[in-house]
Amino acid sequence: MALAARIALLVLLTAELMDILDQSVVLTALPAIQESTGAGPAALQWLTTGYSLPVAIGLITGGRLGDRYGRRRLLLIGTAVFTSASLLCGLAAGPGVLIGARALQGVGVALMIPQVLATLHVTFEGQHRSKAFGLYGAVLSIANVLGPVLGGLLTEADLFGLSWRPIFLINAPVGLAVLLLGRKFVPESTARKADRPDFTGMALSALALVLIVLPLTEGHLHHWPVWVFALLAAGLLTLGVFLRQQRRKQHDAPLVPLPLFQGGQFPGGTAAQLVHGLLCGLFFMTWTLYLQHGLGMSPFHAALAFVLLSFGELAGATIAAKSAGRFARRLPQTGILITIAAMAGYGLRIAAGQADLTLLAMTAPVVLIGFGLGMVSGPLADMTLARVPHDNAGAASGLFNTAMHLGIALGTALTALVFFATTDGSPDAGLNRDAFITVLWWVGGLLALMWALMFCLPQQADRQADSQAGDQAA
Repeated sequence: MALAARIALLVLLTAELMDILDQSVVLTALPAIQESTGAGPAALQWLTTGYSLPVAIGLITGGRLGDRYGRRRLLLIGTAVFTSASLLCGLAAGPGVLIGARALQGVGVALMIPQVLATLHVTFEGQHRSKAFGLYGAVLSIANVLGPVLGGLLTEADLFGLSWRPIFLINAPVGLAVLLLGRKFVPESTARKADRPDFTGMALSALALVLIVLPLTEGHLHHWPVWVFALLAAGLLTLGVFLRQQRRKQHDAPLVPLPLFQGGQFPGGTAAQLVHGLLCGLFFMTWTLYLQHGLGMSPFHAALAFVLLSFGELAGATIAAKSAGRFARRLPQTGILITIAAMAGYGLRIAAGQADLTLLAMTAPVVLIGFGLGMVSGPLADMTLARVPHDNAGAASGLFNTAMHLGIALGTALTALVFFATTDGSPDAGLNRDAFITVLWWVGGLLALMWALMFCLPQQADRQADSQAGDQAA
């Protein structure tokens, strides 16, 4: 791989790192943010959902805009928006401004991230592509854990008396580097047949997602009034209208090319990605609250627990990257089975009444949870997108990333039912431990569903995917 290609890959992976990092960086800082800004349980949920929801709404649109106007151009515009919003987060004085700035970060990510997978897909081929996606999976896994670690360390360090604010301010120099290097080294690409964007489809899909996610997030806080179910029904109805409108536009630049969903590989992989995001949204937010409230850990010690998980994820992602797709679906399915077993072991330790569970005592199950999860992300992305024609790379990557972020938004909303219904935002140790055990049962079920969905992916390595995708595009 040439030096310029390596630098381009580094820029793309750094952009992905910033996205996933800021998805999770608030986790270990949540108690400090709550104390500093006076945020309640609802505001804490929206600090995550307020970021994920705009991403989920805008990723498909961002992918299509990149196909038409240039993937590098949209990558740079999205990075500029994201970096500016990060500065606003660091300066926010109250929860309202902070949530608004987090939403603006999500808008930037929606423009930026579809271009990462699309550019990887059209730039690299064969084993280089499998290795690039392997590194993508490694970055995804590491960022999921590095975010809480960084959040805990920076909050505990209280740099210049800024408490949690540096977790956002650190994005400024990183975003600037992506802008400068991306402009020089990332190749520009567009779809050969990119028509005028489907603005009606964009509006319908955005409205449907808002009407579905909003009541799921707010329902428990308001004791499930009638308007919550009315919004859900309206969201499902809008989704139906959107699908019908897309069927009519299949020969006129649709937002979602429905032929992508022919066969099982892309829809099955995208569904598995949705479940992956859902379990991440549910597990990571509640885990940090369990560590700090249930076990009385400081942000720094909670960050160390995430370090243990990151070691496991790095090892699992390294194995996935070195396999270069040789084991097809068997590798991520094995990773899921390892994660289920480790989750069960962790839950048994917690249920045994170990109120003083130490980092050393939880090392084995936590590392194994990370190891299993690390074997999933890269291969799942590679196999899901393997047969996508290059002209639809932006739309397909937007759909795939939408599934992840929509899952995270739904998983965060699910915490209201699974976790906060028990704790009601209380720091009581016993309540937080009991609630987290319930979370582990739900996560185990989601892992089993994800494992089953992966039967839609290839059983054997497919070395012809690149050439066939190119033939379809031609």
